[in-house]
Amino acid sequence: MKTLPRDLSWLRFNARVLQEAQSPEVPLLERLKFLAIFSSNLDEFFKVRVATLRRLVKLKKKTRTQLQARPKRVLAEVLAEVQRQQEEFGRTFREQVLPALSAAGIRLLSAEDLTEAQREWTQQYFEQNVRDLLSPVVLDDTLHQLFLKDQAVYLTFLLAKPVAKAKKADSERVVLMELPTKRHGGRFVALPGGAGTPDSPHEVLFLDDVVRVGAASLFSTYKQVTVNAIKLSRDAELDIEEEVSGDLLVKIRSSLAKRATGYPARLLFDPDMPKEVLRAIKQKTGIADEELVEGSRYHNFRDFFGFPNFGRQDLLNPEWPELPHPTLPRTGPLLPAIAQRDHLLHLPFQAFDAVPRLLREAANDPKVSAISITLYRVAPKSAVAKALLKAVKNGKQVTAVVELKARFDEESNMHWAEKLQRAGAHVIFTPAELKCHAKLLLITRREGDASHRYAYLSTGNFNEATAGLYADHGLFTANAEIGAEVDQVFRYFQSGTAPTHLQHLLVAPFTLRAQLLKLIAAEAARARKGKEAYIILKMNALEDPGMIAALYEASQAGVRIELLIRGIGCLLPGQPGLSENISQRGLVDRYLEHARIYVFANGGAEKVYLSSADWMTRNLDRRVEAAFPLLDEAMRAQVRHLLDLERADNEKARDFDNNLLHSAEGEPPVRAQAAEYQYLKKLAGRKRTKAK
Repeated sequence: MKTLPRDLSWLRFNARVLQEAQSPEVPLLERLKFLAIFSSNLDEFFKVRVATLRRLVKLKKKTRTQLQARPKRVLAEVLAEVQRQQEEFGRTFREQVLPALSAAGIRLLSAEDLTEAQREWTQQYFEQNVRDLLSPVVLDDTLHQLFLKDQAVYLTFLLAKPVAKAKKADSERVVLMELPTKRHGGRFVALPGGAGTPDSPHEVLFLDDVVRVGAASLFSTYKQVTVNAIKLSRDAELDIEEEVSGDLLVKIRSSLAKRATGYPARLLFDPDMPKEVLRAIKQKTGIADEELVEGSRYHNFRDFFGFPNFGRQDLLNPEWPELPHPTLPRTGPLLPAIAQRDHLLHLPFQAFDAVPRLLREAANDPKVSAISITLYRVAPKSAVAKALLKAVKNGKQVTAVVELKARFDEESNMHWAEKLQRAGAHVIFTPAELKCHAKLLLITRREGDASHRYAYLSTGNFNEATAGLYADHGLFTANAEIGAEVDQVFRYFQSGTAPTHLQHLLVAPFTLRAQLLKLIAAEAARARKGKEAYIILKMNALEDPGMIAALYEASQAGVRIELLIRGIGCLLPGQPGLSENISQRGLVDRYLEHARIYVFANGGAEKVYLSSADWMTRNLDRRVEAAFPLLDEAMRAQVRHLLDLERADNEKARDFDNNLLHSAEGEPPVRAQAAEYQYLKKLAGRKRTKAK
């Protein structure tokens, strides 16, 4: 079956991010942020995917041949593409963004660019604010092993030509220090003065260059000090269960004598670094040549998230203030409003605060007896978790299913899990072989002689930190049948009893795959009879071979299939005789497209599902996921309108080959996210007028 390797597909996605950094139509400081996103994405890619590929390459040949893709070949292709993108990234920064910043009145200087007066100011700044934050480590015979922190920038110093006579061993030394970005309060230092014009620009230094200026005084016993930078990305310990299962998993486990826990995945180094310094780093860390990647003078471009903006709103995206919700009350209780009708929340256009507000209300409501919630990624200062703690304090039965294997959020999740446990909540950790990725909230309230359930089901996390950046949808409902099915999912975590009576929800790993295949097959059957048949799928990733095969088969039957894939897309669209009825586009704009939407023609009675699940094998078979239908006709129309805007986007959408999709002659320009904001703004205005 023809597919694109997953890792090469992901690199295509990151190339789309880089395209936004290259676009002159994107505000200049936002272009810097896209460079930061690209760099941060690539760091994670090396920590997770490249580390996994290297593990697979080390497997015994007999075991390796059972893998669908050939890891050695894929790894070579991946590293070649990464090198190409890194070079393009460097050109974008040096030849496009930096000159544009300078023209706009902001200059990013190097140590060599400083005037004598600026150098004196920088030296003074170093002595007062930086020097005491540095902890030198000498790489000599007394140091047997050097451990480098993951994702930290280190500066290396080659010291030569001692001022006084020295022993031969001391005539040249290699010293290493961690760049104290966090303790300093950021990576950048704004120099005094500057009016923000090309003739009198605001001027900024990397913290690295502040240390370069201060290096001579720091090592005053040497006449020559050469400063360079390195950065290590460590293996993120991706569980092999995320990638393979069954008999092959057993063979892989037995063939790996020792798991490479936290092993270096990539060491970025300054290409101007002296050979003797790089040799000392390799010797003290045990890093092999295959982990070395030539970078640039500066590393950790993700730090550009903290680049000073000098109040230049003209270089940032225009403000899109959070919109009032058209049907949820702005003040007062939410539960009565949810009891009357369903409500759909569109993030980040509308405020996520409705969710912690609902939890705070439930915590203080004497009629609420129980709250159950899934927590996949929890914000460090979580209003959601604080509301749950309040509920426990007020005597509610709180059940929290906490995912401790949410990659890179383990620490925050563990922190809140422990606090909830200590407070008296029933905290459930998912079993080792299963993640909980579903986003579910259930509130049980005593009303008269009966208990009523209120649910919130979402495509995105209960995390206010990401809710302002990720485009997601959430449903508030008091529908008794949906509430009962959400309750079945929580009962599974409590007792291990699999959900059995699901009429509305599609739940992985129990019914989601089978029901989706059934819906695809039904469209194919209609197409073969000459009836209208179509499928529209929006998701972050499409990788599962079984689902791809089903879509290929449906395409061959005549089903029109539209894919809106933000990230990984392994299906090859538009292939004659295979997928000629399938098209694909991806949208990259100021908000991260995170929602999953499945649309099936269903013979004219269109079915629309929102979901937490991408179509990856791990999501369908080894995670608890939920897809939920929009039963209300007006809500289906609302989501379909937003989806149609994304299908029509001709400013930020790219095709499968990453070509920008431009408007045809006579077609109006459509930027989906801007159009969605205006649509929801008008919707809120109309509802307000009716309320008056």
